[in-house]
Amino acid sequence: MNYCSNPLQYHRRATREVKVGNVGVGGDNPIRVQSMITCDTMDTPASIQQTIELAEAGCEIVRITAPTVKDSRNLEHITKGLRERGCHVPIVADIHFKPEAAMEAAKWVDKVRINPGNYADSKKFVIREYTDDQYEAELNRIRERFSPLVELCKTRGIAMRIGTNHGSLSDRILNRYGDTPLGMVESALEFARIARSFEYHDFIFSMKASNPKVMIAAYRLLVARLNELGPDWNYPLHLGVTEAGEGEDARIKSAIGIGSLLADGIGDTIRVSLTEDSPHEIPVAKALVENICNTANPKPQTSNLKLSFDPFSYQRRATQTVSVAGGLSAVASAKADDPGQRFNVGGTELIRVVVRQTNFDKIAHKIDRMGDYRPEIVYENANIIAIDPRDDQAVGKLNAQQTPQFVTVADDIELSVIAAYRLLAAKLQARHPILLKDVFTSRASVSDAEQNDGVSQKRPAEFLQTLLTASTNIGSLLCDGIGDAILVQGEKAPGQALRLSYNILQAAGSRIFKTDYVACPSCGRTLFNLQTTTAKIKAATLHLKGVKIAIMGCIVNGPGEMADADFGYVGGAPGKVNLYVGKTAVKFNIPEAEAVDRLKDLIREHGKWVEPLPKAVLQSIS
Repeated sequence: MNYCSNPLQYHRRATREVKVGNVGVGGDNPIRVQSMITCDTMDTPASIQQTIELAEAGCEIVRITAPTVKDSRNLEHITKGLRERGCHVPIVADIHFKPEAAMEAAKWVDKVRINPGNYADSKKFVIREYTDDQYEAELNRIRERFSPLVELCKTRGIAMRIGTNHGSLSDRILNRYGDTPLGMVESALEFARIARSFEYHDFIFSMKASNPKVMIAAYRLLVARLNELGPDWNYPLHLGVTEAGEGEDARIKSAIGIGSLLADGIGDTIRVSLTEDSPHEIPVAKALVENICNTANPKPQTSNLKLSFDPFSYQRRATQTVSVAGGLSAVASAKADDPGQRFNVGGTELIRVVVRQTNFDKIAHKIDRMGDYRPEIVYENANIIAIDPRDDQAVGKLNAQQTPQFVTVADDIELSVIAAYRLLAAKLQARHPILLKDVFTSRASVSDAEQNDGVSQKRPAEFLQTLLTASTNIGSLLCDGIGDAILVQGEKAPGQALRLSYNILQAAGSRIFKTDYVACPSCGRTLFNLQTTTAKIKAATLHLKGVKIAIMGCIVNGPGEMADADFGYVGGAPGKVNLYVGKTAVKFNIPEAEAVDRLKDLIREHGKWVEPLPKAVLQSIS
């Protein structure tokens, strides 16, 4: 199956155009940026104001939740108020569970988003074997519930998003395909076939997940299936990582998922989902699009090369281990009787963090106080061989050697990072471990004063580009299974570069060194203040290394997105919280004021609680 025309050369996937109000998506249009308001849909003035604020920030399409028929009916007043104020940004109704709400919303908006997993379908995590006849009967029932919406959208000339979420696949899909990218794709295609049977084609697909690896595999598989189905299945795609969370971690996770797909030419509209005020999403999304335009490789490369990875299923490249000098060896070298530390790289070893000697020298005096953010390997001491992957003679020489070598791509070559490493991994025998870099041509240096002993004084916009570039390039390759160590060299401040390195490994699921959070963005369905609640939970649990906690404002995607989380904190009713272990609810209707303490108790019950270090110790290693 083919998911892009050439994984070594950027070429945007060709799609048909779908009009969302006055905005074209797909075709020759630029990649569109969208977001979602967070207030109660019944609060008309707030809905209008938040929509205008998003439009003024550069948002091109705005989504509003419509959980009930009453909410859907109020979309008439919201859209009327927006048009009266001169705001013509297209409005999308976000529908879950209630076909009746979708039918009402479709009267007033430019697009309706439905989720196949819970639109006229069930999700009770019931194990049941469906016969072919039973499965077909379920599809007929769904067709009966879904076809009126298709006909209404066609009559009104409005668009639709068939948006599958990994966290809300139906029992029918889960029992036949499992909780897999294939299940996500088949769920969407079932609804698409119904729409096409009515000659309705104004729809857009999405395959969203909180795990970037799952999200990337699902979109690739969808594109491959659409290619197999024929040229008239050329529908646009909306990209997003659900429940990305907040702050730097959320931006990194979004860049890994969205950025890697954009780099392969996949995606026509995007949303960066942050547990922050919605306007904060827009600069990140716009920077991601701009980043791909600036870094994509337009030069022709060999396209008939067999890739080293399966694009539809993650597996780390099988290398052999190489022993290299660790960072502490540079400090120990001054002592004749101390050989210093060594690390194994490759095989099943942890993916290591590498720094340049100049950066190591700036932080060597405090390396024993850096905790989990310390550098592990100094580039100049690790006997790393840098080559141009297009140089077949150099690659052949390495492959002829009997012992595995630690290899990377040479700096300042005229290839995009992703294409260069894919080319290297395809040509180099798998036994050789690979060091990934975020950029080949280093950015302009900042002064020693600006570096301020590892604290960058860059403007936020400049660091955002550095972060997105590193996350897209390194994160994408890690999700391809390529890479045994990483070097962030686009960020000159050593402390910030180290933090970015470890956070990329965490977001890609390649190395867990701190608490992992899955937190949804706020919307009108949210039953508590997500930003303040997330802050409270982080303050109480940030020291729980390796524990994964999901924070969900409502039940829409909660249990599914929490499938690989250890614990979940989910809004059950106004002012009430349900606590989960995995995707099983174990504590119900806890008053919000008590819920964080009860979450801590639950973690203790399951043997995963440790007491935090004293504040003085934390400050010394921060």
